[in-house]
Amino acid sequence: MAAAAPTSPSAAPHIPVLLRPLLAAIAPVEGIWLDGTFGAGGYTRALLDAGAERVIAVDRDPLAFEMAAEWAGAYGDRIVMQQGVFSKMDEYATDLDGVVLDLGVSSMQLDLAERGFSFMKDGPLDMRMSQEGPSAADIVNEAEEEMIANILFQFGEERASRRIAKAIIRARDEAPIQTTLQLAHIIEGCLPRAKPGQSHPATRSFQALRIAVNNEYDELFQGLMAAERALKPGGKLAVVTFHSVEDRMVKRFLTARSGGGGNPNRFAPETTREASQFKVEKRKAIGPDAQELADNPRSRSAKLRVAIRTDAPSGEIDAKSIGMPMVKGR
Repeated sequence: MAAAAPTSPSAAPHIPVLLRPLLAAIAPVEGIWLDGTFGAGGYTRALLDAGAERVIAVDRDPLAFEMAAEWAGAYGDRIVMQQGVFSKMDEYATDLDGVVLDLGVSSMQLDLAERGFSFMKDGPLDMRMSQEGPSAADIVNEAEEEMIANILFQFGEERASRRIAKAIIRARDEAPIQTTLQLAHIIEGCLPRAKPGQSHPATRSFQALRIAVNNEYDELFQGLMAAERALKPGGKLAVVTFHSVEDRMVKRFLTARSGGGGNPNRFAPETTREASQFKVEKRKAIGPDAQELADNPRSRSAKLRVAIRTDAPSGEIDAKSIGMPMVKGR
């Protein structure tokens, strides 16, 4: 999650989450890299400053590139802007030396009330990263109660999903739910008041709606497969996640693609193991240190996983096998 776009390439007011351990894990940084979640450009700048020959910067949010205009020119043709989704990265480039993905919503988006991502500021209930297609307001005002409950439970792990869905239906029967604070107040009425140190009652529901609006879990799954196709042998994949479902998907994908899935039946005949597409040197995710937690509280749930592409041919894998949550009818 990068902060607001800096005005020069030399001194950003904030740094992206887990930047120091990420740069250490992928060193040396050389060749052509793709930053699939450009945001405010923090990772792209860091890759270029660390030695990348060129970075292809991908983002679905056109605002990201408008804000980057203030500083990107200093890098000349070493930075290539590509509006789009990282699930199609292999259409933008192949034989990459590295791919970086910083998942979730950026500070740039959270801090703009008019984008509708935050329950802390009043704004239109939007949440569209691309600023196109159905919004969060469309879901809460048009979807059936069961669909809303399933989205909240599957995508946000909200245990009170059915109670919240019923409250949303009751509220929208009286008047459309159009703003972030309207929805936050409805959710707050369904849950106990948060104790000091606990997250806001609306956190999981807002997360779930954002994921649904932007199809984030399928985007992640397709993005991991696209990275497998786009990376050259020896190319590095670094993924920063911000909640347990994303991390579980990345972990299971890398486990499966690095030959670590194992045989579920130890009495079954031995089978020939297919060549692994990735090599994972550290199975345990890397988290923030004490200094980063002090500097940026938003990093508390962040996890970094890094893998190296082998020369094995890319293949296919089923989304369910890596724990991708799914909602029927979506």
